[in-house]
Amino acid sequence: QRGSNENMNGLVRQYLPKGTDLSVYSQEELDAIADEINNRPRKGLGVRSPLSVYRELLLNSPQHSTLIH
Repeated sequence: QRGSNENMNGLVRQYLPKGTDLSVYSQEELDAIADEINNRPRKGLGVRSPLSVYRELLLNSPQHSTLIH
């Protein structure tokens, strides 16, 4: 768990260096950074992005089929 947390911190630091004042960024800018990070392929996910893995989980969940019908 700790390794994945540190990896995510490293990804965030590519966009926002440590100590960055987040109040100078709009919510849209922060959302764009989150979108870029969530769309980056990850080795631990079989070179899939977190977003694609999440989408796949939602589509394959039992509740998804009941929502469609």
